[in-house]
Amino acid sequence: MMFDKKILVTGGCGFIGSHLLRHLVNKYQGYLIVNFDALTYAGNPDNVKDLEDKQNYAFEKGDICQPETVKAVFKRYHIDTVIHLAAESHVDRSIGNSYPFVKTNIEGTWNVLETARNYWEETGGFDGKRFHHVSTDEVYGALGPDDPPFTEETRYDPHSPYSASKASSDHLVMAYGDTYGMPVTISNCSNNYGPNQHPEKLIPKTISRLLAGKKIPVYGTGQNVRDWLYVEDHCNAIDLILHNGKIGETYNIGGRCELSNLEVVTAIIDAMMVPEEREYSDYIDFVEDRKGHDFRYAIDSTKLERELGWKPEHTFNEGMEKTVRWYRENREWVINALKTEKS
Repeated sequence: MMFDKKILVTGGCGFIGSHLLRHLVNKYQGYLIVNFDALTYAGNPDNVKDLEDKQNYAFEKGDICQPETVKAVFKRYHIDTVIHLAAESHVDRSIGNSYPFVKTNIEGTWNVLETARNYWEETGGFDGKRFHHVSTDEVYGALGPDDPPFTEETRYDPHSPYSASKASSDHLVMAYGDTYGMPVTISNCSNNYGPNQHPEKLIPKTISRLLAGKKIPVYGTGQNVRDWLYVEDHCNAIDLILHNGKIGETYNIGGRCELSNLEVVTAIIDAMMVPEEREYSDYIDFVEDRKGHDFRYAIDSTKLERELGWKPEHTFNEGMEKTVRWYRENREWVINALKTEKS
């Protein structure tokens, strides 16, 4: 088949990647979507099983840190667009062992950038090409209770090995745009949630633990605040940026939904309709706070809303209802994922 675009999505078997693949494959029949994933603990092929028979979908197993493997995929599929999601993303793991984060998030990003640059220069230049890099709000550091939300102009101030590695990758992407003229864009998103997210993250951990009859570990007093974004809203934003975003620009993506960790956990307990005669404390285990735990994140998405017309379509309650329902209906997935959870 002849395709209008040949898009490489790195990390497509992960949480956000799998939802983005489904969004793109189903919406754009004229695009070839190539999923490139190393299938680490967080990459589950079952997340994209429903796409296997689609004519405009292809899967390639590979590591973004292996230059020859990445080059082969570019040549095999004539890639003209990259959406780069592949990353080590769990803060706790980065505190315990930062090396995989440096290797994947920095070296891996450099390798995909360099491969794209060389391939595109060798095959006619950058016209009609695009490299979109998916990053995090954690590169901006932490906010106090009364500080205004992060904007695209906020100074980078990462506080963990994870966020420092993502900040480095952001700088590499922009450097390739400035130095070589590559058509790059970046998005920095707030905390995502939704179906098939690995249970090392707060919301799926809470749901999975409740389903398994286990107590929910909550850091410190649970007062750390995050901005929550339903994953499908994130995918819609990436789609808009990919097609209409201005080259060389960064766009912040947030849900305008600030909640403390404790508020999130208690909302999930309520959503799962646990016995009313029990107290929240019966389900929660407050544990020692993690090192360098940022107090608050909040995203100002005004630029994305004003320039591209994006807005989140799901309220937290709507997104949580969909999320809880999925985990209830996919208990075997939950059991298997819990086996790789870092306690």
